[in-house]
Amino acid sequence: MRLAICAVGRLRAGPERMLVDDYITRFNRTARPLGLGPLTEHEVEDRKGGGMAAEGDLLSRALPANTVVVALDERGLTLTSPEFAHRLAAYRDEGRQDLAFLIGGADGIAPALRDRADLAISFGKMVWPHMLVRVMLAEQVYRAATILSGSPYHRA
Repeated sequence: MRLAICAVGRLRAGPERMLVDDYITRFNRTARPLGLGPLTEHEVEDRKGGGMAAEGDLLSRALPANTVVVALDERGLTLTSPEFAHRLAAYRDEGRQDLAFLIGGADGIAPALRDRADLAISFGKMVWPHMLVRVMLAEQVYRAATILSGSPYHRA
């Protein structure tokens, strides 16, 4: 199952970019034998200032047909790392080919796109900067692969 992080905004060079790249590389190495991956990024940017609706349209266009859509939203479910790993494995085991994680812009994800999501998850009740959400998501996706592979990276 191919995975994609679809995010509003460009992650420039710096510590966040280095961390995301590192976790994506780790995931792609670890997850292949599990039938997961590759994990890619799709960055979209609304240069015309159309707001949340325009960002939603750009994110929608980045999604493959019939993809599982997972929205990162403060109103979403708060999952443990093992629960998250098992959700990914369940989508894979259902024969789903693509899964996309959506990270909206400063105002969040357009309601129509958020409503279309198969799952909404939250990294807690606090609001996080979008560049840090991308780092945390990349790490959790990698952690999910290590949990599914039985690696000691995740200590339960």
